[in-house]
Amino acid sequence: MDTHITPDSIVLGYDGSEPARHAVTWAADQAALEGRPLAIVNAGGEGELRTIGWAGVDGGCSQQLPDLLATSRALVQEAVTLASSTQTGVQVQGVPLLGGARQRLVELSASAHMIVLGSRGRGPFRSTVLGSVSAGVVRSARCTVVVCRPGHSGALKDGVLVGADGSAESLPVVEFAFRHASLRGLPLTVVHCVTGPVTHPSVPESVVLADDQELHLLLSESVAGLSEKFPDVHVTLQLARGPVEQCLTSGSRPRDLIVVGRHRVSPLLGLVTGATATAVLERSGSTVAVVPEAAPVSEI
Repeated sequence: MDTHITPDSIVLGYDGSEPARHAVTWAADQAALEGRPLAIVNAGGEGELRTIGWAGVDGGCSQQLPDLLATSRALVQEAVTLASSTQTGVQVQGVPLLGGARQRLVELSASAHMIVLGSRGRGPFRSTVLGSVSAGVVRSARCTVVVCRPGHSGALKDGVLVGADGSAESLPVVEFAFRHASLRGLPLTVVHCVTGPVTHPSVPESVVLADDQELHLLLSESVAGLSEKFPDVHVTLQLARGPVEQCLTSGSRPRDLIVVGRHRVSPLLGLVTGATATAVLERSGSTVAVVPEAAPVSEI
């Protein structure tokens, strides 16, 4: 198996769990829709490598490393077979790796089009819903990360939902949602969450919008260009009050996809930049795409 991954591939992290198997199907479908290659990777666990390191002798490492690589290779081949049977026309590549899964996936995000993961892994240390690898990749990846939820077969779903604030930085997030809705023939709901005094991002903070009708108009204007670019997408605009994670996950039915932005990593904010996205992932029963926002104009 080749370890070189084609740039702009959809990269799937696979660990053999049931959520990961569901992610294989989702990623294969997405690769077919976008006409992109699919690279399936499995990394020998960071914990296992540390255990080998404590042996203190090169001989112990050399004897166990092939076993880790063989396990990784077997898991990758399992996923490649599943993906190929799901979408016969997709170019699927299997890539067994050594090292911590989070670290390797973050490294791959620099050249990947998208990272796709299952909702939780098999490890003993994990958050209540979101696996520790998924949480770490979401916070640090340089490309879009999709975390798949298995869902229920035949369950009715309410299309694509995206959180938007009307800023230039959030445009890539909303455009991703439009493109996904267009590719899959789904309706799109654009939600603006109001948590405090309502101001428009493009005007001074001292200028307060008079009412929600004005805010609704500004939200409509902010997506007008994308509606023209994707005329096949049926769009609904909504205003909601409350924290973003609550507004995006409070529906009675699951969504086909929830799209949320993640602020660019800042030397000052560090991991705090992914807090809202992580909160949405923890609360959501739907598949979630976390899309990096654009750099502020002042940084370009």
